[in-house]
Amino acid sequence: MDEEFELIGHLSEKARYDFKLVRRALDEKDQKAYAELMGRYRDSIYFMLLKMVNNKQDADDLTIEAFGKSFKRLEQYTPTYAFSTWLFKIATNNCIDFIRRKKKNVVSIDKPVEDESGGEMSISLKSKLLDPEEKIIKKQKIKLMHDVVEKLKPRYRELIELRYFKEFSYEEIAAHLDLPLGTVKAQLFRAREFLFEILKKTRDNI
Repeated sequence: MDEEFELIGHLSEKARYDFKLVRRALDEKDQKAYAELMGRYRDSIYFMLLKMVNNKQDADDLTIEAFGKSFKRLEQYTPTYAFSTWLFKIATNNCIDFIRRKKKNVVSIDKPVEDESGGEMSISLKSKLLDPEEKIIKKQKIKLMHDVVEKLKPRYRELIELRYFKEFSYEEIAAHLDLPLGTVKAQLFRAREFLFEILKKTRDNI
């Protein structure tokens, strides 16, 4: 007990409680501890990210990503500073990376683009319509994705199907399954993790 106090004694009461949740999550694989950590900071993270990206859907997805990355690196957290400080830093850095990627992919099609010689050139966009071969490939990929999702446990499979196949919002999923919103987001993160692991094993076929 003295060793633990020496380790976290400098932290606030709130931060000490967070540290205990972190230890429960790591040492006992306690899913409720993960969900509680998410519940304690989800709204704060979301509104911070919303100010950065000014888009609710992006902020929602980035919130999930922030918790996903922090939970994956949870063993790296040390109580030198509060868990919330560590979490917000991960969320901020991830959001900055997202903004940079988005800026690189943004091209204006309303105005001509100036080339290296100072002249103007127009941008020709490839048609979004798929040719017959591309349609077949797309169908095969969709079928494979459904096959992969079928390998998940029922509760995770249902979450993935509702979110990505039926395109339910997090709120709609929570209402449909009669679950707290925080639980839906935490379990959906776990479902995506499991799906990613399965996809890694089959990626050569995709």
